[in-house]
Amino acid sequence: MKSENFTRRKFIYNVSTAVGAGAVLSMPLIGNAATFIKPAGNYTVKQIMDLFIKDVPGGVLASTVDTLKSGSADTVVTGIVTAMFATIAVIRKAIDLGANFIIAHEPTFYNHADDTDWLKNDDVYQYKADLLKQHNITVWRNHDYIHRHVPDLVTMGVLAQLDWQKYADHIAPHIILTMPATALKNIVSHTKAKLNIDKVRYIGHPEQSCSRVLLMLGAPGGRRQIEAIAKVKPDVVICGEVQEWETPEYIRDAQAKGDKTSLVVLGHIASEEAGSQFLLNWLKEKVPGIKATRVYCGNSLSFM
Repeated sequence: MKSENFTRRKFIYNVSTAVGAGAVLSMPLIGNAATFIKPAGNYTVKQIMDLFIKDVPGGVLASTVDTLKSGSADTVVTGIVTAMFATIAVIRKAIDLGANFIIAHEPTFYNHADDTDWLKNDDVYQYKADLLKQHNITVWRNHDYIHRHVPDLVTMGVLAQLDWQKYADHIAPHIILTMPATALKNIVSHTKAKLNIDKVRYIGHPEQSCSRVLLMLGAPGGRRQIEAIAKVKPDVVICGEVQEWETPEYIRDAQAKGDKTSLVVLGHIASEEAGSQFLLNWLKEKVPGIKATRVYCGNSLSFM
């Protein structure tokens, strides 16, 4: 996560211009980054990666999970798919679209670092790796860089989909929203409808009045969630994922002592998938000569 704090006025300006006119996504790159911008034509995977990284404060990271998971940086790109995960279904869709470059936000091979040594004899891993190789598809994980973009493109995507940009006070290091007071059940209904979620898990009274919201996308971890809750003192914290024995137990004890903080768990995918749309917008601005498509991977889990 970035360390910069954004005022509400600055954040609303950044998000509204990006959503309405693509201004943030189309502003000129600084320094020699402009040399990467060229008219419609051929791009390699590396050129597109470099173009994105040049748009991120600090440039190349010394340590990152944002590496190629298959294919080659020298591949000439025929089409791009943006997705939350490079699932087998997403790979097949890329094949159908004639796209040979997938930019995914999360791991491809079932662990944060995409370490595959322990999967060498696993038939699911082998099937997926072979499918990518057979069709010469390159997969790049864009996780650390997209979150370091100013403003964070995942945050922008989610707030835009929720239509909550106007409520944002800060977006880093925590997303803090101040909205007109409404019942917890109304906030839950809104997030479910806007993010296409079937059900959420929660702790709290459905009629509780909420106006101060702490939004923690993805899976930041229990300690970071608990420290942020203690600092921000929100009426409700809305997050992507939790360890059941960490944040939920903290919220349960907090309520037992008299605190009013509630918890809503959206699911990791639902809480970040909208970032793929803003990456798609970025690609259409920066590499207009290449067809780019957002592919929804959907939730891996269903409810009974």
